[in-house]
Amino acid sequence: MPFYQPGLLHAPVTPFTRERTIDFDRYAQLVEFHLANGADGLALPMHAGESVSLSDGERRTLVEFAIKQVNGRKPVVAHVSETGTAIAAALARHAEQHGATAIIATTPYYWTPPAGMVLEHFIQVGSAVTIPFFLYNAPDEMQGAKVNPELCLKLIAQLPNFAGVVDLSLDWQFMIELMTDAPRMRPGFQLLAGTELMVSASAIGATGMLAPLAGIAPRLVRELYDLCRDQKLFEARKVQEQIAALRQALKPGGVASLKAAMRVMSRDCGEPRPPVLALDAAAYQKLVGQLDAVAALRAEVRDW
Repeated sequence: MPFYQPGLLHAPVTPFTRERTIDFDRYAQLVEFHLANGADGLALPMHAGESVSLSDGERRTLVEFAIKQVNGRKPVVAHVSETGTAIAAALARHAEQHGATAIIATTPYYWTPPAGMVLEHFIQVGSAVTIPFFLYNAPDEMQGAKVNPELCLKLIAQLPNFAGVVDLSLDWQFMIELMTDAPRMRPGFQLLAGTELMVSASAIGATGMLAPLAGIAPRLVRELYDLCRDQKLFEARKVQEQIAALRQALKPGGVASLKAAMRVMSRDCGEPRPPVLALDAAAYQKLVGQLDAVAALRAEVRDW
């Protein structure tokens, strides 16, 4: 398996028209924005890109479109998580056939299978392709099925292209155990911070970060990543405090707040799809005030 170190992966939102169809003209503009503003690669469509609200056909078309738009300038990592193992494996094969650099997948949606079945799920999805496979560990988003270091070590033993873990847990014990043993079994094994809170993960050995907030504050996200990459963690903490304030402002509304904040930055990507509801007028104005209080946003690019 070729070595792949993702670095800083931007996770774009999915723009929609007023009729809730994918706005591909705006998506092309968004891809170009990310490429021009610090992305080492793109991961899509992640949960911040409303992947669970896209049909199978839409997800395939979105991946194809993004890879064609990027045109080899940066890697594109395809998110292939699904309810059924065969469905996720088919999405993985499709992504590889159309030029994706790697795939990302989490535990099966809805189901809460025992550890042996989770292991088999990942083996079948990962073995459907030859490109690197990254496990997406998101316990707060995926309540039920668990990922632990033991499962990851079994995957290394059975899956040649298992390249690393994208971790959203912020669980020190999990990350320490994983990065103590996994690189011994597979040199070059990667730990990526699954959120923009990278300082703790970097101290344990993370070399990459997945960043939905790059659509709002790409300079701030890039600064944090570069400081963590260079192990300047005390300086990075100051930057992370600004990012934490931004994350806290967006947390109540989730994707709706993320898209609203992009509108505040003059990069309108439409409203989220139901069942997610757009922010009402009062919530939007509150968010505007909270964003005004994040001093670092004043240095960010506005518009496209």
